[in-house]
Amino acid sequence: MAVLLAAALVLTGVVLWQHDYGLREQRVTVPAAGHELRGVLATPAGRGPGPFPLVVLVHGDGEVDATHEGFYRPYWEAFARAGYASLSLDKPADWLGQSMDDRARETLDAMAWAARTRPEVDPARIGLWGASQAGWVLPKVVARAPAPGVRFVIAVGTAVNWHRQGEYHLRAGLRAEGAGAERTAGALRTREATLALLRRGAAYGEYRASPGADPELTAERWAFISRNHTADATADLRAMPPVPVLLISGADDLNVDGAETEAVYRGLLAPGTLTVRRYPGATHALVRTPVERSPWRLALTAVFAPRTLFPPGLLDDQRRFLEERR
Repeated sequence: MAVLLAAALVLTGVVLWQHDYGLREQRVTVPAAGHELRGVLATPAGRGPGPFPLVVLVHGDGEVDATHEGFYRPYWEAFARAGYASLSLDKPADWLGQSMDDRARETLDAMAWAARTRPEVDPARIGLWGASQAGWVLPKVVARAPAPGVRFVIAVGTAVNWHRQGEYHLRAGLRAEGAGAERTAGALRTREATLALLRRGAAYGEYRASPGADPELTAERWAFISRNHTADATADLRAMPPVPVLLISGADDLNVDGAETEAVYRGLLAPGTLTVRRYPGATHALVRTPVERSPWRLALTAVFAPRTLFPPGLLDDQRRFLEERR
């Protein structure tokens, strides 16, 4: 019993130590795009009251709370080490009812709230961090933000065109499963049939009656896809003023073609504004591939060593990028 108690105390101590991020976290409520959204404003501990430059986080797909169940805290810590505060909001309960324009308005409102009401924030130094689906939100925000505008962007695993991203995701997943030519061709035919329904605005019932319909796809999700499937960041990227952009991707990303995103960004963004980091052995979530693909390793790492979820250099590269923007 004594040995077990000692072991439990040691493990508890390790967990507490690993989850001490040196942040001051304040729960906040932010009026944004017609919602009152709860969130977290995290500021660097031990650096006084500020004002600090601010990173506003823009989530990817799905139902996400402000901390992403703790996943964001190592990012916030890296930002804090560069002297930055972080602001992240819960997604609204009806997030499936949003368009990418709605999400951009939400982000602009959050930036304006922080600049106007928070003495901890330097209103002239606000930038964006966004993952995955945020790739269709970030350029809109940069293009539309009033003066002094967005100071920088960190884009993590972002795509450009919804349809091309969907095809890449389908093909990559089939390759990873070892699918043969016949199965791949069948899956692509089903995809094209679904796209035809989307293009003519088919109702959910018609989709469910179609061959190959996903029985787990809900009416709300179909409405979300119908609303957003034409998303393409090209025009918004072209309209962006010249701001520094750090584009991050994982070499093992099965969701987004990082090479295509890089090529488009290089072709559209102002010369000298783009920095690219691609991490070997990392997934779409920028988690180390062997960790993400093992449920037990993922759970244990998240509890006992959360900073090691990420590939070497990921957090430090973002810290350095932010330090250069101060």
